[in-house]
Amino acid sequence: MRALLDVIMLALQLYVWLLIASAVMSWLVAFNVVNMRNDAVRAIWNFLYALTEPALRPIRRVLPNLGGIDISPIILLLLIFFVQRLIELYLYPNVI
Repeated sequence: MRALLDVIMLALQLYVWLLIASAVMSWLVAFNVVNMRNDAVRAIWNFLYALTEPALRPIRRVLPNLGGIDISPIILLLLIFFVQRLIELYLYPNVI
């Protein structure tokens, strides 16, 4: 059971890094630092979008419109950190 919890924690940590990479990539695209016409940039963007958008879309539906500010990745990161803390504090000590 502890191995399964370790895999879940690892998957959550990888998803945190994917969310951060997606946010940074969106800033780079928004400020025209990277060109979306480049095939490598477009492939990375599509990969990150495909992995993060299914989790961010429900949060964006609930949040009010804040103009050009998107805080859904921050809220998702806080939720992931909360789940990680729950696993560390309540599930790890109770698993043999």
